[in-house]
Amino acid sequence: MPDDPAPAVGIAMGSDSDLPVMEDAADVLDDFEVSYEMRVLSAHRTPGVMKEYAEQTHERGVDVIIAGAGGAAHLPGMIAASTPLPVIGVPVKTSKLNGVDSLLSIVQMPGGVPVGSVAINAADNAALLAVQILGTAHPDLRQKMIDYKEDLTEKVAEMDEGVQQRSTL
Repeated sequence: MPDDPAPAVGIAMGSDSDLPVMEDAADVLDDFEVSYEMRVLSAHRTPGVMKEYAEQTHERGVDVIIAGAGGAAHLPGMIAASTPLPVIGVPVKTSKLNGVDSLLSIVQMPGGVPVGSVAINAADNAALLAVQILGTAHPDLRQKMIDYKEDLTEKVAEMDEGVQQRSTL
């Protein structure tokens, strides 16, 4: 399908076991009407496929990559090493160290290979950051983000009002 326009965001994960977490990113991108593609690309089991993907995404028109991985969590860093695009890492919670190992693996990139990172299992925040990055070049997305943040402000104001009404002096 070479004639199909490239999605704005690539979502990569090390295994389909990461899909329940990474679907949160897809849901946010759907809400903002941002196109994306999802791939399973293992830094350890399919390094050649992962490298080829990372090297070619910008040539196809992808603008941002969200990469989620658990355990040693090399995927975000290995993708970042092979692409000029911004990469946002999502540490996926594991059963052994609750995702702390993943978080540390993602944030400890060597100089020259930056990877942005969000909290453990916070693929939704990764997608929001991707929308903000895309919004620097797309005023319509910037406006959607402004509207989103205004909605957050209103929700917190409503929560505050409810809590204050329960308060006693």
